[in-house]
Amino acid sequence: MTDSAPRRSLREGLLWGDLEDMERTTLCGTLCRSCGETTLGANSICPACGGDAVEHKPLSREGVLWTYTMVRHRPPGNYQMPEPFKPFAMGLVDLPDGLKVLSRVEVEPDAITIGMPLRFHPFVLRRDEAGAEVVAFDFQAA
Repeated sequence: MTDSAPRRSLREGLLWGDLEDMERTTLCGTLCRSCGETTLGANSICPACGGDAVEHKPLSREGVLWTYTMVRHRPPGNYQMPEPFKPFAMGLVDLPDGLKVLSRVEVEPDAITIGMPLRFHPFVLRRDEAGAEVVAFDFQAA
């Protein structure tokens, strides 16, 4: 990493915490004080009710696999994972915060099961044009 280009999130408002300490980084959520809905990311209004009485909070690093599918062909478009392509699981991870997060699940295909405990895992995906490390995430077996 370069001193002039600190780490940054793949998407603004997606991650909570200091990206230099990824052991403590987690997903950011928005809790609506009007309707009680928790949503992914730092939102200025609640996507469920449209209210603006929201607060940002860290989401749990632990979850449970609710469902999944295996991706066996290279996704179209700007696929940014390592080459050569390797099949992977895409799953809905049920967080205790009251929401499900769609995420890549890094578990061996023959070991993945619905209901298995998972743990949030941030990682450096690539460097951007300015040389900053871009941080993405997946979930791994807990």
